[in-house]
Amino acid sequence: MPTGKVRFYDEEKGFGFIATDDGQDVFLHATALPTGTPAPKAGTRLEFGVADGKRGLQALSVRVLEAPVSLAKRARKPADDMAIIIEDLVKLLDGTADDLRRGRYPSGAQAKKVAAVLRKVADELDA
Repeated sequence: MPTGKVRFYDEEKGFGFIATDDGQDVFLHATALPTGTPAPKAGTRLEFGVADGKRGLQALSVRVLEAPVSLAKRARKPADDMAIIIEDLVKLLDGTADDLRRGRYPSGAQAKKVAAVLRKVADELDA
């Protein structure tokens, strides 16, 4: 069976293209993907059957061999470092909660700092 990598895949439209190991483009339709498989990302390595369709080669019976590791995951901080960041975040949020219990919202600068830290931590964890 031929193999290749997903060149692109549009989840909304339900199709994309695979670049085979020998350089050909193969049409990939959502119906060729295994049931319950999430939409493949660019760079996902696949094995597939091929049929000659109306507009060229079309993938059949696709099997995912290897999903690409995202750049975000490669750039992740080590877990030990994240644990320290989370502990500091908890302290920051505790201080903010204390102020709120006293009826005071954080100042604009403090609120922006808390929001920025929360977004950064969320992005790190969601990678």
